[in-house]
Amino acid sequence: MAQPPIQFDRASGALEGANAWERTAALALATGAKISSHFSHMGYIACANLLRKTLPERNIAVKLNEDAVFEFPYGDGYWSKLLNRDYTYEDELELLFEDSADVDYMLVDCGANYGYWSVLASSRPFGAHRAIAIEPSEQNYSKLTNNARVNGNRFETMKCAIGASRGTARLSGTKHEAFSIAGDSADGEEVPVIALDDLIEDQKIPPKGKYLVKLDVEGVEIDAIKGGQRLMETDSVLLCEEHGSDRKHTVSRYILEQTPLKLTVFDRSTRRLETVNELSILDRIKVSTHIGYNVFGTASAFWQDRIDALSAKAARRVQ
Repeated sequence: MAQPPIQFDRASGALEGANAWERTAALALATGAKISSHFSHMGYIACANLLRKTLPERNIAVKLNEDAVFEFPYGDGYWSKLLNRDYTYEDELELLFEDSADVDYMLVDCGANYGYWSVLASSRPFGAHRAIAIEPSEQNYSKLTNNARVNGNRFETMKCAIGASRGTARLSGTKHEAFSIAGDSADGEEVPVIALDDLIEDQKIPPKGKYLVKLDVEGVEIDAIKGGQRLMETDSVLLCEEHGSDRKHTVSRYILEQTPLKLTVFDRSTRRLETVNELSILDRIKVSTHIGYNVFGTASAFWQDRIDALSAKAARRVQ
């Protein structure tokens, strides 16, 4: 019988249900995350995954706030950074979600992994928003549905990939945070593919509304944008990941040159949001080659006004 998960409260730092070795491991994971944060967590995932091999197979349930619990396998290299209470996962997204708590929007969480953003956005402190979490990997999807369950099934889940049109594809990759349908993989898991606009066609989301659309789809962002023309005409924001190693800024280049969307990026060094009028701005901001940088693209006057106001708030915070 599986052991109940370890409990960790990020607000208080309380760790419950762990044995002596698991407590020692938690200290090592938190300390490693804190130290490695000074160099973009370089090497942290590999070290944490080595430590994980010495731990019993069980989950840890991290209390993100009073209404959000996020479970993952204890010692997981990608998510264990949450044990460092000073760490903010994708702080530019948290900034936007936190500021949008009062907006009646729906989160479309593409490449949801274990469902972190769907858990958080649907929690009361973030506005208790509707969310649909989309994840193609069977391995990840089981953990995603578990997180939906432990949070009262308050968000919907779908097992599929996002692309330019309906079809099927095969997943490639060995890391749960980096599974992709990009490229040719003969061996990977076969998964259904839908376009963003199919969500409207299939009545999963209404044709009019306000949306935050997170595209963490590992190399098929442009295909996803191509399949979301109708969705982009609504009051929506595309939250797309630009990888630090891509010095051509492929996703942002496509958005600027091929879509009507205006583009904004968060500069982590200055803690400011900046309008991307030219790609050279990203040359300065994307300083690390092994992490992702989220850009916000919108053609919505409503969301652009919110983002501009958020930029001003962020600027005041660092003065």
